[in-house]
Amino acid sequence: MTPAPPVPPASGTAAPVLDAGTYTALRTPRGSGALALDGSWHQISPRYVASQFVQNGIFIAFLVVVALIVGIALEQTWVWIPIGVVIAITLITLIILPRQAKALGYMLREDDVVFRRGILWQRIVAVPYGRMQLVDITQGPLDRAFGVSQLKMVTAAATTGVQIPGLGQEAAEALRDTLIEVAETRRTGL
Repeated sequence: MTPAPPVPPASGTAAPVLDAGTYTALRTPRGSGALALDGSWHQISPRYVASQFVQNGIFIAFLVVVALIVGIALEQTWVWIPIGVVIAITLITLIILPRQAKALGYMLREDDVVFRRGILWQRIVAVPYGRMQLVDITQGPLDRAFGVSQLKMVTAAATTGVQIPGLGQEAAEALRDTLIEVAETRRTGL
């Protein structure tokens, strides 16, 4: 890595003191800059479904191992009933998951971000940019392996907090950067 050329300090600043003994360049985020506030719907990555299938598959395998240990080693056959119910519910959820993932979407508008989810019970939430207090990106180990992230927007009102799962890493970073930039400009008018 080549050292960054020194930046001349503005008159009256103490840049040489602040930069003494530090790294030569900051590592910049991978965000690709501001996104257009065009009002068109965007969907999540299909890799989210694959990630959820793997995570739920691991969960089902864990339940089967627990049931085998308790059922065979401790001779408690009743354990298959609750574990069977949980596995059945998980499998039904996995069957519905691809359709649910297609129903997730978000739209960047001039004054707010709109998030939609749900097939039968649909929920559409509009979060004004000026009310956002925190924009957070979360990734678990399997999410990183599949290249997906979850973006969370927090506002003062508990009911308008929004989580957008299944965003690609670059899309999540670009969306985060855009939301922070637009939220800062909208908050100044409050």
